Amino acid sequence: MSSAYVAVGALTAAANGFAAAMDFLRPAWLNEKMTRVRVRRWMLGPLAVLKTAGAVGLLIGIGVPALGVAAAGGLVLFFMSAIAAHIRVRDYASIPTPGAFLLLAAAALVLRLASS
Repeated sequence: MSSAYVAVGALTAAANGFAAAMDFLRPAWLNEKMTRVRVRRWMLGPLAVLKTAGAVGLLIGIGVPALGVAAAGGLVLFFMSAIAAHIRVRDYASIPTPGAFLLLAAAALVLRLASS
């Protein structure tokens, strides 16, 4: 196992855990962003569950490589979809946020595959 994966995986898990907490708490700034992207408020709960599952999977993936690969891959697909949602409504100014999460998830995926 690579210490680089542990570091990047833990950072990615922490970032997604924070994002999931925000989805559950639904602050006004997040509701405004989601309205702009045409995501209904009821969808925030399931999106938070997916982010939480990805974060937990990355952490368990430290010891169970296949789960780490699955979790990182799922997060990559999740954030590619988020970027597509922003592009769909021409909300280009908000793309850096899911883009940063995508880069973290992609780095975790590459590092987990490299250290398996």
